[in-house]
Amino acid sequence: MGSVIGLMFLLIVLGVLWWAIHTKLWPLISPYVEEPFRTGLYILGIFLLVFVVLYVIAQILGAVGIHVAIPGFSGLLR
Repeated sequence: MGSVIGLMFLLIVLGVLWWAIHTKLWPLISPYVEEPFRTGLYILGIFLLVFVVLYVIAQILGAVGIHVAIPGFSGLLR
């Protein structure tokens, strides 16, 4: 039960960090980065966030007893 609470806390922290980056840090970086790189950085950030959220969901399911194998990443993250 403690691991589920810890993982939920991690998701909350990730959400707050994502909010802070998009509302505070992104407007500071945007004027100095040209358009193709700005879009690339934004997409890279979204992919990174999606990967972390999927990993955390897999860990929550594993803590509950449902083991999910992430194809291609099973040996990488253990």
